[in-house]
Amino acid sequence: MPLSTDPILEARRNWDRHGWPAADAMAAATSITRAHQLLLAEIDRTLRPFDLNFSRFEALALLHSSRSGALPMGKIGERLQVHAASVTNTIDRLERDGLVARTAHPTDGRTRLAAITNRGREVVDDAARALGAVDFGVAGLDALGHRAVESALAPVRAAAGDIPDDAPAPPSGSTAG
Repeated sequence: MPLSTDPILEARRNWDRHGWPAADAMAAATSITRAHQLLLAEIDRTLRPFDLNFSRFEALALLHSSRSGALPMGKIGERLQVHAASVTNTIDRLERDGLVARTAHPTDGRTRLAAITNRGREVVDDAARALGAVDFGVAGLDALGHRAVESALAPVRAAAGDIPDDAPAPPSGSTAG
């Protein structure tokens, strides 16, 4: 349901009224946070028929994209940037649903791998198509807008150490969506 007022504009007015510093930065950060909330709600709505949420989808997509379809639990946490307990909970649920199986590491007896099952591959493929159908929640942007957001946020990510110094710049100017 559409709101009657823009909460970011209202926050900016309040910020300015109090004379607090960095109103533009606050509005940018608050806009990103609000957009994240809206995107995650749309993504979760789209994934609900697959009995997935975004974290389970990400784990399945990561496993599906890995060379062997299996990764150590620690590597999953590192790649998804989540705590080990979150990885364990996510993999536990995926395993209960028959989408992932835990297996022994072939060369390290102390390490367990999470391996995507054939059913997991089917589900993540279907879920990815469903997310594509809703433009991953950013349907208000065209392909150039998608690239502009990625490029605009790259310096924020780089400043936080989220992008390696030698990583290629995000693509720009493409209309491929």
